[in-house]
Amino acid sequence: MADVAGVQGVGDSISPARRLAGLMQRSGHHFDVGARYLLGAAALFWAALELAAEPLAQMGFAYRITHGLGQGGAIAFSVMAFASLGLSRMHRTIAQRPEGLVASGVSQTCLQKARDIVARQDDASADLVALGDKHILFSDCGHAFVMYGRRGRTWIVLFDPVGPKTLWPALVMKMVRKAKAAGCRVAFYQVSPAFLPTAADAGLRLFKLGDQAVVDLPEFDLKGGDWLKLRRSINRAERDGLEFSVLPPADVAAVMDELALVSDTWLAHHNAAEKGFSLGTFQRAYVVSHPVAIIRIEGRIVAFANILMTETRGSAFIDLMRHVPGVHRGAMDLLFVRIIQHLQAEGFQQLNLGMAPLSGLSARNCAPLWHHLGRFMFEHGERLYNFKGVQAFKAKFHPEWQPRYLAVADKRQAPAAMLDIALLIGGGVRGLLRR
Repeated sequence: MADVAGVQGVGDSISPARRLAGLMQRSGHHFDVGARYLLGAAALFWAALELAAEPLAQMGFAYRITHGLGQGGAIAFSVMAFASLGLSRMHRTIAQRPEGLVASGVSQTCLQKARDIVARQDDASADLVALGDKHILFSDCGHAFVMYGRRGRTWIVLFDPVGPKTLWPALVMKMVRKAKAAGCRVAFYQVSPAFLPTAADAGLRLFKLGDQAVVDLPEFDLKGGDWLKLRRSINRAERDGLEFSVLPPADVAAVMDELALVSDTWLAHHNAAEKGFSLGTFQRAYVVSHPVAIIRIEGRIVAFANILMTETRGSAFIDLMRHVPGVHRGAMDLLFVRIIQHLQAEGFQQLNLGMAPLSGLSARNCAPLWHHLGRFMFEHGERLYNFKGVQAFKAKFHPEWQPRYLAVADKRQAPAAMLDIALLIGGGVRGLLRR
């Protein structure tokens, strides 16, 4: 553990923040560990947050906090992160907060209204609203909305506003005023470059979180030497008896018990609890409302992924993914390639593979401290999370890398907002430590 952040144990007398700074200096990074450190250190906590939110991490490719370090190491990392953020007062209040998301109380009428808006636009990931675990705020005309969760004093908006872009500025200001009236702050999580003009008009500060991998479906082609390794992987998987198919929503109910068994086995194997907010959970009503791609071996389902879509066929989004332990090493390659080819044949334009956390951060000397610390974690934090492995897996499919940001009203709000986002997605302190 010492080579990660200099943490020998929970009772170590040396400040974890100073240990991290010492490691960074030994690695050639020289930063002022002062007030500005608080802002940049939020990138460390964002790493813990995205472990909970990143689908490929949940599939076992990368998530290592408790698996790789053990319970003591996980606790030590948490102590290091809290100390590094300098948020001891906030730490003391965590125990007083209720675990998880406040019940949204969204009516089925409002939920269906939001899903109708989602269907008429291109961003399929917006259909995470179907989980029903988020509050919804509509524009005054009712043609756009934002979905958000509450944790502590932070109201966390997920993704860009959904609906016509001309409605975004007024809707964002409506959200900001609503939170302020309640004595809370707003954080816009995983917003895209399209949100930047609205953020500027609203006086929001932006912090890069990483890059999202988006496959251009009309251009996808497995021909050529660049794809040889991937072709061999999927050909071997099919020779060994793996079979791929996509079930339309009408056929999902018939295999729901099999899907539930795969999901329960996956959760038990990883000692993991369901997350939420920015990632789908295994709710039967949610799973049955989308197409599901499955991998079978000898007729038995061993892996699956649900696919979020919109009526425009502008994009699709791979959300909930689960597989049984010890599945064929080529199963994931087969699953992804065949999903891409299926969507391609159906006339979709893009496939969203989700985030590569902390990727694409600037290495220039003049870059903000947030970038330097985030890049340090990307380059040297493999004991905590296989950042490079997640990026490399998605890079197999030659995606376009699109930046994603956190937007807050004041840069001093970023560390507290990141902490609340991590706790919201993880289901509280226990959930965060349990993966």
